[in-house]
Amino acid sequence: MKKIKFLMIAMMALIAGMTFTACSSSDDNEQKGSNYDKYQQTVNNTVNSQKRSDKVILLVAFGSTWEQAYDTFDKVVADYKSSFPGWDVYLSFSSAICINNARAGENVAPKDYFDPEHWLTAIGLAGYKQIIVQSLQVIPGEEYRRVRDSYVKDFMNNRNGDFTKAYMKSLDRNVVVGTPLMAEESDAQTLAITLNNESDIKAAVAEGIVAFMGHGNPEGYDYYGGNIRYLQLETYLRAISSHYYVGTVDMDETYAEDVLEHINGGTFHYQVGDVTKTITYTANTSSKAQLFVLMSIAGDHAHNDMADADDPESWYSLFNESGIETEAYETIFKEACWRSYKTGDEYIPGLAERSAVRALWKKHTSDAINKLGTDEAMSTPTTAPED
Repeated sequence: MKKIKFLMIAMMALIAGMTFTACSSSDDNEQKGSNYDKYQQTVNNTVNSQKRSDKVILLVAFGSTWEQAYDTFDKVVADYKSSFPGWDVYLSFSSAICINNARAGENVAPKDYFDPEHWLTAIGLAGYKQIIVQSLQVIPGEEYRRVRDSYVKDFMNNRNGDFTKAYMKSLDRNVVVGTPLMAEESDAQTLAITLNNESDIKAAVAEGIVAFMGHGNPEGYDYYGGNIRYLQLETYLRAISSHYYVGTVDMDETYAEDVLEHINGGTFHYQVGDVTKTITYTANTSSKAQLFVLMSIAGDHAHNDMADADDPESWYSLFNESGIETEAYETIFKEACWRSYKTGDEYIPGLAERSAVRALWKKHTSDAINKLGTDEAMSTPTTAPED
């Protein structure tokens, strides 16, 4: 009787598994249906019409649905085209939510962006011989790892079978992923110096507190220790001025409330991955503060989580509620991208709007280009030695 019952359970599990597989297959087919093919054809047409070289740089941003961010991305692409003559340059979004919302016209007129899979497929079909995929992320966190370890590796493995074995073999050591802004601790130190040299930031820190708001990864999902870069950046900034502070919207112990505690002084312990850090802050008696976004663009997080005066939980509201006269917008930034921006209007600049910061990303791209043809570039399975 037990044996019969066991066999019945096993049979039911097998049927359920077959049903689940069938549903999954159906979903996959639906996903790869008309819209997927339509979008792929659109990207193919774009690449075919704009291809001028056999070398390409694919910029990968998380994405946004703000007009200011769109203009920032346009400026980044234009800067890359100017700085890397002989290379074709395209831009992709890694966030499906941002792609869908941009296409639906969430905040401004609808605009089409596409994910790295569509772009890499089009790039491969166009026969590019050298490919740089440059991350526009700030830290080597979740989004960067997903781009590198999913999108690019799937492309190098010819996941969808779009390319010939000969073409894939030709890409051996001819594809490199450019690292994010703070890939290494040394990058955090360089960024600290760069930010402190910005005229608007230098003016603000001379008058009081300057607090940067980054994104971060949730502490329980600290991908490869990327969050430590925020603490390292703060350490290097505070070596320049004790008025500097760095926090995030998505990392334990660095929320706005935590930054305010740091301003009040005390000793704090951080556990970031396997790293434990202890930082002691001296109480800061400044009565003024200026907030800056530590993200490539100023989008939803910057305007809502940081600057929204109507949200009692925004950084702006919490800082002012604490008794510190705080500003989240500024009027002296000189490199604004937003088309409706006029001198004197209040503005939040994203990192990628700062030419000095873009230069750091471009340095990573130059480093990636120098890796082409070396063992530091990516390999394809077609080049593996045969048994």
